[in-house]
Amino acid sequence: MPPEQGPSSATAETQPLLKEPVPSYHSVDAVDQQSTSETDPSPPLLNNFSRGDVVWILAGLWSAVFLGALGTVVATLLTPIGSDFNKSNQASYIGTSYLLSLCCFTPLYGRLADILGRKGAMLTALFLFGSGTILCGMVPSMETLILARALAGMGGGGQVVPLHHSFARLLVSTIVVTDLIPLKQRGLYQGMANILFGLGAGIGGPLGGWINDAFGWRSAFYFQAPLLILSATLVSWKVNIQLPPEVQGQPLHEKLRRIDVLGSLTLVGTVGCLLLGFSLKTTEEIAWSHPLIYGLFVASSISGILFILVEKYWAPFPVMPLRLITRRTPLAVSVSNLFASMAAFSMLYNVPLYFSAVKLYSAASSGTRSRLHSVIAISCGSVAAGWLMRRTGKLYTLTLAAAISSISANVLVIFWNENTSAWHLWFDIVPQGFGMASFITSTLIAMIAGVTKEDMPVATGITYLFRTTGQVLGVSLSGAILQAVLLQKLRERIHGPGSAEVAAAVDSYADALRVVFIFQAAMAFLAFLCCLPIEENPLP
Repeated sequence: MPPEQGPSSATAETQPLLKEPVPSYHSVDAVDQQSTSETDPSPPLLNNFSRGDVVWILAGLWSAVFLGALGTVVATLLTPIGSDFNKSNQASYIGTSYLLSLCCFTPLYGRLADILGRKGAMLTALFLFGSGTILCGMVPSMETLILARALAGMGGGGQVVPLHHSFARLLVSTIVVTDLIPLKQRGLYQGMANILFGLGAGIGGPLGGWINDAFGWRSAFYFQAPLLILSATLVSWKVNIQLPPEVQGQPLHEKLRRIDVLGSLTLVGTVGCLLLGFSLKTTEEIAWSHPLIYGLFVASSISGILFILVEKYWAPFPVMPLRLITRRTPLAVSVSNLFASMAAFSMLYNVPLYFSAVKLYSAASSGTRSRLHSVIAISCGSVAAGWLMRRTGKLYTLTLAAAISSISANVLVIFWNENTSAWHLWFDIVPQGFGMASFITSTLIAMIAGVTKEDMPVATGITYLFRTTGQVLGVSLSGAILQAVLLQKLRERIHGPGSAEVAAAVDSYADALRVVFIFQAAMAFLAFLCCLPIEENPLP
């Protein structure tokens, strides 16, 4: 049974984006207006925007999301890139640099969308990603390639690993959809965006391999330029959503003063040092006691304390308002997304490893078994969640059901063994993709419905920050657990020449991955517990 609604104050916009003033989505007036929006088949859109304009706007935004998912082409290029530069041991940093940059800069776009406008924020993301992507094809060394990927990460474009969202652009597109689409229908539109993401993620890997074989790995970066130009053109042409007059009339330097520089720097230090410490521990197999590792964790802790002080006492326009993150629903959504993302991305990385290291399937077979139907499940889950919210106007029960679906998948994979049938290996992970897609859609709508309209861009940025942080932590922590248990089991089983090394290695991987799967299930269960306090606010 969902928790009771509690009244909450809302600050009306002095110059609303809609034709008529719209109060907070969970105010009493909003409840009174809900019946009107339910019976009206054509809810009012923004001033001066026809349905044709909305189609073109969404085309520009979603083409950027599709391009972000299509960036999975890079996942197939790590080996040829490492071989070309003769630095295969550094290939993983191509992904690490991108993810660290992505995590650190994603929350800034929520504030940029209110300062530079929706168009300005989207074009900034496209410019940074486009510049970094083109430079990736021109670089003379592995070190400069890593820096170019970090630049691309600032724009939050295509990912180097499958099923990573293009967060900065998806974030801004979510904010624009928030401006255009009535709240009750927003989940359905978010699901449509996820279908394009699933399509891009599904064809990105094979496309990258074909381009590498036919034209070389550098061409895989260049071929994204036409779609970048198309997306930027549509955004420049059609995304003309006006900011409130008191912001719109300000000169650029006055708008830029609204950026929380100190808060942004301390946030980057907090998140960046934390994730870099976990990434180095996993990638370089450095001991936890190494000065570099605990030095990064200490730096992260100090930056975190400074960030809280800056946000509470100094910043006039905080990048992460503490008054927002300490409220019931935003806090529950943020923390539950952190744990859910840890579970989802640990499974994303470790299920293919189980197929290749324990079942001894080929790389192609492992990828097909773990990714193809998972992408389909993600697309279907997101659309189904949006449709249910549009039809019922409720999200609490849906959120709990989605969390339970993820838990069930994580529990099922714990019991995989040498006797597990191929049918189970195919379908046991489907509830994870379906449940996670539904979960992130419903919790995003819960976050938007639980705050005032003026807080929506920043609240959306906070949600994506916790997701991206959870994804990197899930991969890093599961990798550290896997290495520790695997090393222990190998030492127990392999004692010298003549030992059955292959069988011992397979059994050791199976034991280590089972511990990782237990870790995943624990994270999924914590996500379920953390989403219990989410409030059932009306979706007018």
